[in-house]
Amino acid sequence: MSKFYFLLWFKWAIRLIICSTLLAIFLTSLITLYFYISQNMPNLTNDVKLALQNIFEFWFKIIWNLTLLIALFRGLKYVFNNCINGYELKLLACEDNINKNEEKIIDVVGYGDLLKVWRKWFMLNIWLISILMIISLIYTNFFTTFSGVFEWFNIYWLFGFILLSGYFSFILLGARCKMIKIKKC
Repeated sequence: MSKFYFLLWFKWAIRLIICSTLLAIFLTSLITLYFYISQNMPNLTNDVKLALQNIFEFWFKIIWNLTLLIALFRGLKYVFNNCINGYELKLLACEDNINKNEEKIIDVVGYGDLLKVWRKWFMLNIWLISILMIISLIYTNFFTTFSGVFEWFNIYWLFGFILLSGYFSFILLGARCKMIKIKKC
């Protein structure tokens, strides 16, 4: 079962990294191109290239935060109904007219089906990231020369915390959300 959770997390993490980063690069490139065109497309001297690079680096961090949220929502859809190491996560329907003893499994998971599950999963991730931040703060105070967490904390550390909390959230998700079941495949 631990191999199932690790492989599920690994596929999710790779998808999250690729989707959020590529979308952020694309949108940031569009913004940088807009600034370049709005300045009447000056010749690409070293100063202009450096300015465009600075614009790209500035906007990338902002846009990556937004694309990370989009990738988190979109990525949850792909953890369901994939047979990994003999197990798969199944999303159950939450209709009132279904018999309580009968589970109706959603075969084709849509984004509308994910809203309730995503909210619970997102809040679980927030709590897990908060725990990681507290552990990091304790470690920072006792074992490093940093005087606070904001001397080293940035979007890249947050991304690492999101990836780490994602692993534990998949383990806890079945117990936390009654709409998710692990089935053999």
